[in-house]
Amino acid sequence: MITRHVLLLTAAIAVIGANSLVLSPIAASVATSFAGMTAADVMVAAALYGLATALSALSLAALADRIGADRALVRALYVLSAALAAAGLAPSLWALVLAQALAGLAAGLALPAIYVLTAQVAEKGRESETLGVVLTGWTLSLVAGVGLSAVLADVLHWRAVFLVLALAAAGLACGVARAGRWGAVVRGGRPTSPLTALRVPGIGSALANVAAYMTAFYGLYTYLGPHLGETLQRSTAFAGLAIAAYGTGFGVAAPLGRLVDRHGLARAAGVTFGGLALVYLGLAATAARPWLLLALCVAWGLANHVGLNLIVRRLTELDPAQRGAIMGLYSAVTYLCVFAGALLYRPLFAQLGFAACALVSAACIAPALGWALGGRRWASRLRQG
Repeated sequence: MITRHVLLLTAAIAVIGANSLVLSPIAASVATSFAGMTAADVMVAAALYGLATALSALSLAALADRIGADRALVRALYVLSAALAAAGLAPSLWALVLAQALAGLAAGLALPAIYVLTAQVAEKGRESETLGVVLTGWTLSLVAGVGLSAVLADVLHWRAVFLVLALAAAGLACGVARAGRWGAVVRGGRPTSPLTALRVPGIGSALANVAAYMTAFYGLYTYLGPHLGETLQRSTAFAGLAIAAYGTGFGVAAPLGRLVDRHGLARAAGVTFGGLALVYLGLAATAARPWLLLALCVAWGLANHVGLNLIVRRLTELDPAQRGAIMGLYSAVTYLCVFAGALLYRPLFAQLGFAACALVSAACIAPALGWALGGRRWASRLRQG
């Protein structure tokens, strides 16, 4: 059942995600407002946003455990609103860069809080289904960030994009504050931090899984557009269609969360990560066939949605009293992998091409498959014992 709480969390992810994606399609338009600046200069703001998000997730996410995830989210959304307003009114490029850094600090607190609240408001037995709905916020951000922002920038001005997002963030902050009780809160006996979270049993292997999984995705996704445009000589519109195909697959996968709840994490993980590995192998095999590649992008989005659902749910169940700190570590690792994936895959793409990158991504799913198979053996022993 989709409740008001779930809708608010989904919308919050959509606004945060939209800001993280919005600079790329409007960078050229932004550059024209600042004398002597180029689109590449504008993208420095996106890079600093990602770095600030990772640092914030490490240093601030544990606030969700101390003051409550709902209060943490409200404060983060108000700061995000102020940062986006500052970006929209920025008199210089460096003012825009600093505003995006502040937005990153807010996002690093907001995202872990959202995942904590999702676990709190989910009905027993419907945890993955609820998480699946909230994760569709990333699909909404993809559509809004890549599509509507460009239209708004053309019709009005690029500044209007940030001002609209600022209003949305402020409205969501008010909505979260007035939404009433946000489910059962589990509190520990001592303050939490990334250091205390790192001592939780199983967190090391779980974060290694996250790092491999996110590197596989961001490394390949970064070079999908260059492969289609430069290697296959397809238009920018075709590259946009591939991104839309991925987003469609990611969005339509939301109802599959109920199957995870029905069949259990262990069984679902084996099928999902095995399927995702096959998708990456398929992307390697069809690298020279753009229309087949486009079709596989739908399957890629679908499998990635369910896989992300499983990973986040596993992390939130490791230690309910330290969910904020744990999800902070998750967000930090994720945003660091945005940089690591692009950096590590660059020489591979330049020397061997997109197919080789896809093969490496398939190999990166091995830790997730190992977790899935280990979980099934553990579940089997429980049934036998």
